[in-house]
Amino acid sequence: MTHCHTLIAVLRQEGYRLTPQREIIVEAIAHSGRHMTAEEVLEIVRQKTSAVNIATVYRTLDLLVEKGLATRTDLGEGRVVYATVRHGPHIHLVCRRCGRVLEADAALLASLTAALREEYHFCCDTTHLAITGLCEACEQRET
Repeated sequence: MTHCHTLIAVLRQEGYRLTPQREIIVEAIAHSGRHMTAEEVLEIVRQKTSAVNIATVYRTLDLLVEKGLATRTDLGEGRVVYATVRHGPHIHLVCRRCGRVLEADAALLASLTAALREEYHFCCDTTHLAITGLCEACEQRET
């Protein structure tokens, strides 16, 4: 079973009605293999049908996130991206000056996650997040 069909099957098992529009949206993000904005998902969906609007895309993406099938990451300045969980855990390092985004291994946060659990009894989700700062080039320009 393909990744796309797995996501659709999980939603059906949970009792959600899968309209043709929802299925096309799930297919678009599942087959992309990358992070996508809702607008990018809509562009792909519009190649197949005009019967989908941005509100439907957001509702479907939010459902996938709610069910743990996708992640939503705010990269700052209104840039929100979605990816299926198949994309795997990682950190987005976002340069606040030039907007460049680098990916880092989420395992780098293991000690922080453990410390938060131990000291604050807080279980944080560090599987997919964004950290802002300066990339090497922008930091060199500042100094």
